[in-house]
Amino acid sequence: MIKNFINGQWTASTGRDTVDIVNPATGEIINKTPMGGSADVDAAVQAARAAFPAWRQTPVIDRVQPLFRLKTLMEAAAGDLAKQITLEHGKTLTEAMGSVRRGIQMVETACGMPTMMMGDILEDIAPGIDSQAVRRPMGVFAAIAPFNFPAMVPMWFWPFAIAAGNTFVIKPSERVPLTQIKVFELMVEAGLPAGVLNMVHGGKETVDAICTHPDIKGVSFVGSTPVAKHVYTTSATAGKRVQSLGGAKNFMVVMPDAVMDKAAPTALESIIGCAGERCMAGSVVINVGDEAEQAITERIVASAKAIRVGDGLLPDTDMGPVISQAAKDRIKGMIQRALDEGATLLVDGREGVDDMPGYFLKPTVLGNITPEMEIAREEVFGPVVMLAKADSLDAAIEWVNSSPYGNTTTLFTTSGAAARHFCYEVEPAMLGINIGVPAPMAFFSFGGSKQSFFGDIRAHGKASVDFYTQSVVTIHRWIKDSSIW
Repeated sequence: MIKNFINGQWTASTGRDTVDIVNPATGEIINKTPMGGSADVDAAVQAARAAFPAWRQTPVIDRVQPLFRLKTLMEAAAGDLAKQITLEHGKTLTEAMGSVRRGIQMVETACGMPTMMMGDILEDIAPGIDSQAVRRPMGVFAAIAPFNFPAMVPMWFWPFAIAAGNTFVIKPSERVPLTQIKVFELMVEAGLPAGVLNMVHGGKETVDAICTHPDIKGVSFVGSTPVAKHVYTTSATAGKRVQSLGGAKNFMVVMPDAVMDKAAPTALESIIGCAGERCMAGSVVINVGDEAEQAITERIVASAKAIRVGDGLLPDTDMGPVISQAAKDRIKGMIQRALDEGATLLVDGREGVDDMPGYFLKPTVLGNITPEMEIAREEVFGPVVMLAKADSLDAAIEWVNSSPYGNTTTLFTTSGAAARHFCYEVEPAMLGINIGVPAPMAFFSFGGSKQSFFGDIRAHGKASVDFYTQSVVTIHRWIKDSSIW
């Protein structure tokens, strides 16, 4: 059974119940996660709180040195980290390696904190009076991470927080904690002082303890919208800063002038990459007009049938399993309800997988999707392509904006005018033009809108400085002592 990491030591959890860590490609139990609770959270927070004064007083140029070393260590261990991700999550090695690279980019960007954290000063705001604003760390922060990106998502948060001078507690998903444990082992090797970074394991009790602990200044979360709402409401009621990233329904709009040989494979990869288990995954492909619908449908159906599903560790695998049997059953249920509501089954990904070990689905392609269908409204989080048609770009935009979610959306076109109109009118906060997964790089902020994001300040990039520090403004005037000069 895995352990917590508190005050620089691997420590047994107080929890006695456990959750199995399962390889979703084989169904094999590879370890167990203890279901800790408030006592574990409190021990981690107290360690972080005790470490904060010395860490805050450490010059920022010195605070980022362990991160520089961690970047080098992660680059050397990238292959091992990717394999661990595939073992506990199921995505292909290529996909896992991509997420490790993204995590490394977060560390690399956080190393720029000496510049990112600079304040402002202005002389003579009034005669003989100057004013300055500095960014000051606040104390202990925490994050609650999802299962779908075991290396990358936790690193949206803690590298920026500790570089800014805070201390931190991370709760990785109980389903996939092993990758983050490996990262922590590298962080110890990089020389981070004890107590600055801590890890606790658990479920809802642990989450609620984080949201309500009086010594935690702010909470970051990534997961489903219902849980995101709970984390936001609970943490904000307790007086904390919160950035809570929820679910998504990411529409992809295809204009008749799009380069179809590029648009179709890009849309398909967006939807089925990582078996569809990502908040940036495409979902409903809205084709503008009959010509676009026919071109995209032909290409996506042919490509979806050719996708090779299997163990992500094998080099000929295009798509791995979903995370659990419960996830597989939920996705199959949504497919059947879509058919009952009138969708057309173009490719049935439920076939040919029952004899495979693990939790496999092949890509499913559904046609004749309409806005009122459940599958057109709710997040699937699985490899299901939904094909729809709109009479005009404005009709497609209206459909996009009718969704309660607002994470991301993409337009495929060769028209600059259409692209500008689309970007100007759509409501999601992260947009792509001829890009399947418009995920911002580490040096830009990340976060959606509407029911996809709860809070005011988004994750990583420059926004992280705003979230993990408070601005302190000093106005000062010095009276001349004529007896001295």
